[in-house]
Amino acid sequence: MRLILDIAVTHIAGRGRQTLVAVLGVAVGVGFSIAMAALMQGGQDDLIAKLVDTMPHVEITDDRRQPPTQPAEAAFDAVAIAGLRPREDRRGIINPTAAFTWLREWVPGRVAASLETQGVIRYLGRDVGATVVGIEPKAERGVSPIIGNFVQGSFEALGAGGNNAVIGDRMAARLGAGMGDTVTVVAATGQSRGFKIAGLFHTGITARDEHEVYVLLKSAQILDERINVINQIRIKLNDPAAAPAAARRAEARLGYKSVSWQEANRQILEAVVVRNVIMYTVVAAIMLVAGFGIFNIISTITHEKARDIAIMKSLGFSQGDMQRLFVLEGVAIGAAGSALGWLLGFALVYALSLVHFELSAGGRELTRLPIAWDPLHYAIAAGFAVASAAVAGYLPARRAARQHPVDIIRGAS
Repeated sequence: MRLILDIAVTHIAGRGRQTLVAVLGVAVGVGFSIAMAALMQGGQDDLIAKLVDTMPHVEITDDRRQPPTQPAEAAFDAVAIAGLRPREDRRGIINPTAAFTWLREWVPGRVAASLETQGVIRYLGRDVGATVVGIEPKAERGVSPIIGNFVQGSFEALGAGGNNAVIGDRMAARLGAGMGDTVTVVAATGQSRGFKIAGLFHTGITARDEHEVYVLLKSAQILDERINVINQIRIKLNDPAAAPAAARRAEARLGYKSVSWQEANRQILEAVVVRNVIMYTVVAAIMLVAGFGIFNIISTITHEKARDIAIMKSLGFSQGDMQRLFVLEGVAIGAAGSALGWLLGFALVYALSLVHFELSAGGRELTRLPIAWDPLHYAIAAGFAVASAAVAGYLPARRAARQHPVDIIRGAS
């Protein structure tokens, strides 16, 4: 094996310029593959982190997956019932105290109840459509993603006395209002009430910063004319991956629609899987192109060294030894290119991580490219490179090893 290795080094060194070109081809392929994987993985991780951080892991609403059975259907054996006039029963989670208490007994995380309704915020003749969310400040701290995004004030300011509200800074800018100003909240029921701005938050998500208003739960219930009613229970789990199981258990017991963050974002997560397939397909294609360069070099070497191959086989080298010789040459070029590609990939990823810009895309502000520093990217790129190099070396080696030494020496091939 040592002799085969020496011969392989001699062959590679004898074609220094072509070897260098092949090594650089592999290095460029590996380097750009690492950079592309880091960028795409970083974007994926950033997206999933935002999904996990900006929404409850499980959300229970006053909706149901299946329509409830009508009392007439239970009382009469009828094929179909039509023409019934339902009672005017405003929606909400029935017996919220019992539901909330049961959830807190077993949920490994934080639970918060709220009442969400639609309304209009008025100030100095300006109207802005808003989602009015009634909350309990202490419980909300455990589930709300905006707790650390306050520019001024905090959720605790809601309970400081009086009718207080916290709004997004973009909504405040649209209204021309600021801290301490009093705005009027008009609910869909027609009820209106004045609230003092006690806090401003900025999440970077346009829909929230422009259209969300938080008030005390009791104030929201009065505005919506639904005393002691809630229509949302939000859960933040210690382990976000356990959300589907928690949602199924809550829905089975309470009967209300319980949605995990994975279910709410199923299409996005499916798109992430497709992106991963595309990413690794492109990486494999890049390495395949680099492999053609190695194939060209090994093919040239086997053609030029045909008489040397015949002499070595006549001296006792087996067909397997010839194959190992040229496969080893291909792997050596692939390994050298991978090592150089690691350095290039690290430099590219580092350069991308330094890119700074200001962009608001998809309602969320970006200031830096999301980059993932993952050793697995280096291992996968190098694995593809060495594998393609081994295949590129094996194909001409197999053809050369099968040739008979007498035919080569006589010039029959």
